[in-house]
Amino acid sequence: MTTTPSDDLLRAMLARPATFAMVGVSPNPVRPSNYVARYLARRGYRLQAVNPGHAGTEMFGAVCVAGLSDLHEAPDVIDIFRRPEAVPAIVDEALSLYPSLRGIWLQIGIVSPESERLCAQAGVAIVQDRCPKIEHQRLFGELRMGGFATGIVSSKLPR
Repeated sequence: MTTTPSDDLLRAMLARPATFAMVGVSPNPVRPSNYVARYLARRGYRLQAVNPGHAGTEMFGAVCVAGLSDLHEAPDVIDIFRRPEAVPAIVDEALSLYPSLRGIWLQIGIVSPESERLCAQAGVAIVQDRCPKIEHQRLFGELRMGGFATGIVSSKLPR
């Protein structure tokens, strides 16, 4: 059973400066992975595209690489857009390559108890079945500006 992440954990994962390795990101602008990555890039996050089918393609200011081991810099967060059965192997590789990770993020619809166990053993935070774009909008005021009730009370305007 996955636990619901606290707003404090989500804020910590979204703290800047941050580099997100986007595993499974697509260059197709209508794909969810693309518009999530585009949103994060426009909010000042540094992105590293990881997709073997698009290696060598420029996306979001960097060249897409085939795998996590091809990254030139350690990411803070690994955001995974892959089927649930592929996730544990990706998480295992990420944890062995980048022990200083801030966290692993699994997109909406992706839950992996095995990955949760691996992250717990490594002491790395994991967020499952959530979208960083939606959580960023909710936590940092963009949804409030649109009239949505976010459950966050603040007199401060979004930055």
